[in-house]
Amino acid sequence: MSAQIIDGKTIAGKIREEIKEEIEILKKKGTVPSLTAIQVGEDPGSAVYIRSQRKSCEAVGIGYKLHQFDSSVSQTEMTEFIGKLNGDRGVSGIILQMPLPQALDARALQVAIHREKDVEGVSAANMGMVVFGRPILGPCTAMAVMKLIKSTGVNLYGREAVMVGHSDIVGKPVALLLLDKFVTTSVCHIATGERGTLPDYVKRAEILIAAVGKAHLIKGEWIRKGAIVIDVGINRVEGKIVGDVEFEAAKERASYITPVPGGVGPVTTAILLKNTIEAAKLRVS
Repeated sequence: MSAQIIDGKTIAGKIREEIKEEIEILKKKGTVPSLTAIQVGEDPGSAVYIRSQRKSCEAVGIGYKLHQFDSSVSQTEMTEFIGKLNGDRGVSGIILQMPLPQALDARALQVAIHREKDVEGVSAANMGMVVFGRPILGPCTAMAVMKLIKSTGVNLYGREAVMVGHSDIVGKPVALLLLDKFVTTSVCHIATGERGTLPDYVKRAEILIAAVGKAHLIKGEWIRKGAIVIDVGINRVEGKIVGDVEFEAAKERASYITPVPGGVGPVTTAILLKNTIEAAKLRVS
């Protein structure tokens, strides 16, 4: 029996409807939520993401403004500009578009964004709240993963999860969020692969999350019968977008699985909008 497909577009649509209602409440209080994006240089991938952000914001009634800088801009200039945005009460949230030129310290610039305007949820302060299980502006992709898992209605208490990938913005926070739900969680990374034990971990996962960025790394035959599979990976293979999991084979063993595209991506964007609303509320309070 094939797995039930977790439709990220439908879930994202529900989040957007909730956002529209919250925006109307904020507007009655004299607050119009706005997202300010910063782009340095010209990157085709970043340009696509920016267009998507603008379209998504406009669809729900969030203001969107883009500030573009030449790739020769200095670290000091960028830090000072972010400081001005931090002090601008008309700016609800700030997002720093990646990639940045190598001459810029991306982490330092992300840290420069005030935690109450860090709608990507990547600052040390917001990541720290994940540790305590009380994220206000949580990391978008990690929060999207949890939303998708929750949509299955499966009781997580005592389940065994495997997080493949240990990035700062996905793997690590997802592991912490799962632990907060009393899920027994293992995190796999490059060393796991080098030891040849990755299949062993995957085979025992009741909940599997893959976020590596390597096409079809997770073989369908490794999937535990009845598992929940969340595929965060985005890879281009022969002109097609595919995930980190062998989808066709995996769906024959899993109970729930996200497609790529159409799974994690739309929900991540919706969470970014949700965080922008939460940031606007913080400014009001």
